[in-house]
Amino acid sequence: MDFELNDEQQALQRTVREFARREIAPHSRALDESQTFPREIMAAAGKLGLLGCLFPEEYGGAGLSYVDYVTVIEEISAVDGALGLSVAAHNSLCSNHIFMFGSEDQKQRYLVPLARGEKIGSWSLTEPTAGSDAGGTRSTAVLEDGTWVLNGAKTFATHGASGDIAVVFAVTDPGQGKRGISAFIIERGTQGFKPGKKEDKMGCRASDTAELIMEDCRIPLDNLLGKRGDGFVNALQILDGGRISIGALAVGMARGAYEASLAYSKERRQFNRPISSFQAIQWKLADMATEIAAARMLVYRAADMKDRGEDVNLAAAMAKLYSSEVVVRVANEAVQIHGGYGYTKDYPVEKFYRDAKICTIGEGTSEIQRLVIARRLLDA
Repeated sequence: MDFELNDEQQALQRTVREFARREIAPHSRALDESQTFPREIMAAAGKLGLLGCLFPEEYGGAGLSYVDYVTVIEEISAVDGALGLSVAAHNSLCSNHIFMFGSEDQKQRYLVPLARGEKIGSWSLTEPTAGSDAGGTRSTAVLEDGTWVLNGAKTFATHGASGDIAVVFAVTDPGQGKRGISAFIIERGTQGFKPGKKEDKMGCRASDTAELIMEDCRIPLDNLLGKRGDGFVNALQILDGGRISIGALAVGMARGAYEASLAYSKERRQFNRPISSFQAIQWKLADMATEIAAARMLVYRAADMKDRGEDVNLAAAMAKLYSSEVVVRVANEAVQIHGGYGYTKDYPVEKFYRDAKICTIGEGTSEIQRLVIARRLLDA
């Protein structure tokens, strides 16, 4: 078993780390305060190949492995969780759904500009009455005069306000339950399709989250993504990969909070010595570093399994569950180590603290992850 990144992966890690520190870090606080989606930074990430990590060069992608991809997400998230979230959602949800289940024409029309970073992708499964129970989708898609007519509303859509290409889910066959849900591709500007309320979130504020409204939204027949009735099943497959990326997001933010705390503990002096000399602080740092290392192993193991074509349902759920709860604990301790300064916006741990919580909620709550894990264990 090899737990080390190879030379090429280490070079990628350095490149992304430098990009994040140069292009993202100087703007992180201002973007968070203004809740501004950073299109220029995303465009720069696209030119670097970071918005097409998982896709072959023939579709405008960088042709990276999943291990490479989680390395990218960790490095960005160690600087800013909002940007890490946006890059992850763009890659492993919207773009990956089109790559895995789209027709060749759909890949050329939609995936290529997404992978190049020319367009921003959104993926929306959640509805006001269908969250953890995503099978309770109420949005509808009806065939009428040779077109699909969609009606309904989605909520908590990453890039709901800023996205150019959206993958949405709607009921095409009432009475078929989860087998009656299909996926569709809708472009920004389509009549009857518009963003709704933009959420005023606690954290990851530069990554916009908004409603998507469909009111007699007409799209061509060939905008059906995948087979009719396979939307929900395909969504679960997409979420397996997405949960690995959320694990990497959590590891990155946890590492950022830990590194800030380690540096601060060496600089901050109380009782005529640095606080890092006190056992109470040392033990906090030791626990933080240990949990981050364990979380990283779970995430990279799941990514490696995906690269080898193995079933990652259980591994992804474990990685996402553990990592997301680790980042919440680490961010909490980071603020504690900083004391009163940690409660101010002058230090980065305040933002890590707010950003961290989304990891235990998005792409399946911790409770859903435990449900997935328990079912797999009991079915074994």
